[in-house]
Amino acid sequence: METEEGPVNDLVALGLARYEARVYLALVRRESYTAAEVAREADVPRQRVYDVLDALVRRRLASTRPGRVATFSAVAPELAVARLMALQRETLERLDRVSSALTAALVPVWADGRTQTVPMDYVEILRDPKSIAEAFTDIQGQATHELLSFCKPPFVAPAANTPGIKVVRRLRRSGGSVRAIYTHDSLDDAAVRESVRRFGAAGEEHRFTADLPLKLVVADASLVLCDMPDPVAGTGATTALYIEHPALAACLRLAFLTVWEGAQTVPQQQA
Repeated sequence: METEEGPVNDLVALGLARYEARVYLALVRRESYTAAEVAREADVPRQRVYDVLDALVRRRLASTRPGRVATFSAVAPELAVARLMALQRETLERLDRVSSALTAALVPVWADGRTQTVPMDYVEILRDPKSIAEAFTDIQGQATHELLSFCKPPFVAPAANTPGIKVVRRLRRSGGSVRAIYTHDSLDDAAVRESVRRFGAAGEEHRFTADLPLKLVVADASLVLCDMPDPVAGTGATTALYIEHPALAACLRLAFLTVWEGAQTVPQQQA
């Protein structure tokens, strides 16, 4: 049977099922077979061979001779291959018509979709702390001329935020501005105090206030990252919003500047 694998695969490529291919190749070996004989010759289960033979007869690849025991014969190979090729061409022509109709139906829908926007597709909702930290790094990295922050515990980035310090230096070198407002209680942590000192040395301007409504980052008056504490779930459950919306960012920038004007230039405990 190994020598027949090539012809079997070729017939399968022309549209026959594998059992059909094996039965047809068995039939060409002699003038006729009974169903039981061809099942043995083709190594096809006896319970399947009748359906396979019926399929070959319907495709006009085999003929049947009735009698006390029906027998089956293969049509000439050149005729069988020609008929299989004709069926393949019909299938390809049908698929071509279907694909043309499908293209004609979908292209206008696709073109219309290019002009539509999904509602709120400019808002990314983040709940996983790792994703929030990644978004914080991303918005810092995207800032080109201004970075404004409300900073209050808990902090998503480590106190030794080396990438953040590099961002500050980059923005200041290019003439940009980096300003941050910290709550007084955030400085209770020695690591945070050291971080504030390092950011200040890198060029960040900072001020201090008793309280802030939420944590907020505004980059270039176009990108916003803010936390939305869950009033139902309680302390520690936070949803962050990453928003690309210049109008909203401009409004929150004005809010930042208002708080900035009233904030202290030195921490309360050092005043």
